Amino acid sequence: MRAKMKPPEVIVRDGKPTAVILKIREYQTMLERLEEMEDRKTLAVLRKKPLRFKKLEDFLKEYRPGV
Repeated sequence: MRAKMKPPEVIVRDGKPTAVILKIREYQTMLERLEEMEDRKTLAVLRKKPLRFKKLEDFLKEYRPGV
């Protein structure tokens, strides 16, 4: 069973919420989820574009490993 999660603490200034304090693991999980969402959006855009291929010779002319 999962331990009961403590709700995040909201910092209020002048009667308005200005910041949130939460566990670092929760913050890291949020960042990971946001990154995954961005990746999915990027992938969706790329899938709409036609594929373009280069000839191997052209790729090798441009390829500069370690640069």
